[in-house]
Amino acid sequence: MPLQVASIERMIEERRFDVVAISGDVTQRARSGEFQRAAVFLRDAERVSRTIVVPGNHDVKWWTAPLPLKRTDRIHASWRRYIAPDVEPVLRVPGATLVGLNTAQGVTARTLTWNMRDLSVIGDLRPSQVERAGAHFAASPIGDARVIVMHHNPVRGEISGRHGLKHSQQILGAFAEIGVDLVLCGHDHQEAIHLISHTRKGTIVATAGTVSNRSRGGRPSSVNLITIREDDIAVATQVWSGDADAFVEGPSECFPR
Repeated sequence: MPLQVASIERMIEERRFDVVAISGDVTQRARSGEFQRAAVFLRDAERVSRTIVVPGNHDVKWWTAPLPLKRTDRIHASWRRYIAPDVEPVLRVPGATLVGLNTAQGVTARTLTWNMRDLSVIGDLRPSQVERAGAHFAASPIGDARVIVMHHNPVRGEISGRHGLKHSQQILGAFAEIGVDLVLCGHDHQEAIHLISHTRKGTIVATAGTVSNRSRGGRPSSVNLITIREDDIAVATQVWSGDADAFVEGPSECFPR
């Protein structure tokens, strides 16, 4: 999808966003050349914006450590070499704290299902990861927006009919407990905007589409533009138009904080 990638690169250069957040799957098959191209994309984005990126299931060489029979750090070796040394980065910018959580943990006992197609695909979060995110948020200035960046979708996809993340309801409840305002994720190959209502507060889940020919239902590629203000958070989807050879305005939602 070179046209779409080039268009996103121009968008970043022209608009100079405060943050460019990438929720994983920067590669198709975790090949070195794919990682190198992704590294160039990140390098150029970092010239004008802060960046935060987490791995997706396509970025994990799970076969090097199936069911943690070998050293589990092998599955992210290429990620650490080409993209970033940390699979769970934390980024603080004025008005917001973004915490990356690694849901792409390869094949473990926790991610196995009776469906062989789920092998290496299902995402997982451990309680310790959520606790760590809560500690980072607790150390942030009062009033900072609390943002989670992760790969797997915790809300059932409209077309796929599936959650990408195991134990998604428990995870969303845990996010509510630590005061998460916004979750940025991907994985489902379909853009979506949700407000998950809890007794204490609501959590916005913005699922990015994909810049790929593997979008669900023949949907075009898309990206999400997020605006965080003191009183609200807006999510605006930009959808690829082949006629315009550019991303154009798509669905948008605005939620009070």
